[in-house]
Amino acid sequence: MSYDLAIIGAGITGAGVAQAAAAAGYKVVLLESSSVGGATSSASSKLIHGGLRYLESGQLGLVRESLLERELLLKLAPDLVTLAPLHIPVYRNSSRSPITIRAGLSLYHLLSGFSEHTRFSSLARHQWSELDGITTQGLRSVFRYFEAQTNDQALTHAVVQSAQKLGAELLLPATFQDAEIHKNGCEIRYTDNNDQHTLQARVLVNCAGPWAWKLNQRISPIPKLPNVDLIGGSHLLLPPLLERHYYLESPTDGRAIFALPWQGKLLVGTTEIEHQGSPETVQCHPHEMHYLLNVLKHYFPHLHPLPSSADSFAGLRVLPRSTSGAFGCSREVMMVADNPGKPKTLTLMGGKLTTYRATAEQALKRLYPSLPAARPIANTRSLHLTPAE
Repeated sequence: MSYDLAIIGAGITGAGVAQAAAAAGYKVVLLESSSVGGATSSASSKLIHGGLRYLESGQLGLVRESLLERELLLKLAPDLVTLAPLHIPVYRNSSRSPITIRAGLSLYHLLSGFSEHTRFSSLARHQWSELDGITTQGLRSVFRYFEAQTNDQALTHAVVQSAQKLGAELLLPATFQDAEIHKNGCEIRYTDNNDQHTLQARVLVNCAGPWAWKLNQRISPIPKLPNVDLIGGSHLLLPPLLERHYYLESPTDGRAIFALPWQGKLLVGTTEIEHQGSPETVQCHPHEMHYLLNVLKHYFPHLHPLPSSADSFAGLRVLPRSTSGAFGCSREVMMVADNPGKPKTLTLMGGKLTTYRATAEQALKRLYPSLPAARPIANTRSLHLTPAE
């Protein structure tokens, strides 16, 4: 079989590229070895958000793009993406003062184009008693603003379903073996239940997430990729201990921690630790569980004793290699072509769940010189997403 684009990996990034390419009128095949959205794309904080904390590291462009994409998804996927009010408590010993938080939320509102969904308020003191018994000792202010929640894997399924309705083909299971780049495109070999198959494509798009580097080594000639770090992020799933949504500051290191009701549970996360070893071995370590439970105990001491163990899940972020730690690293997607002028391969690493559609749009623009003329059949800016059947 011959295709315009062959995409490896049916996480949210691969799903987005498949949808964008099919909408643009190209012949697309999406290869996935295990399950749609089954790895990193099912291990997020379940938020479609602007990334309030990225304002501190000066990533204004990313925050603006994320807020615009969030606004779009609220319209295009109302059954999958819904707004929720988050509460930010600020204490005397918090590293960010009420003035700083107010300034950040004001900038958030500005970057969104003054969307009604980024309006915020400060809760009156008499409203503090409504906040699930949060400790008021040293409490100076509580801000309320809005983010959107989603089921990340269900959203990925919906995007894949949209791509298929536009004509994209999903091969599942299909385990990538290797690829050879030639003057007219790529010859790609994959296995399906131990049976080997070959397909041809004008371009190969590597959306394998934490496995992208390993997959890249099987392409001949090997495209050059930047050095990256795999950063593990763990979440806990606790009984429904809280009714409201919180954006908390870790008392030990100042990191942002979410405590969010989600599907009848309380989701608490996330951590950031460098992962060593193969991506499939990522898990929530006991010290991460201890760290997250201590954040919860700090703000809600009446919940003590919390369970000593809990259900958990962990995923991996792919970030540019840095000596300054994960917090300051750019969350912009890394988009690397083997030939900047007329690429045969394009590798996408990192990025955010929220911006998958914009990322796919940008990837397709990079690939246009290698693709034939095509007649668009849809626009992802106006394609509604419905839960997968």
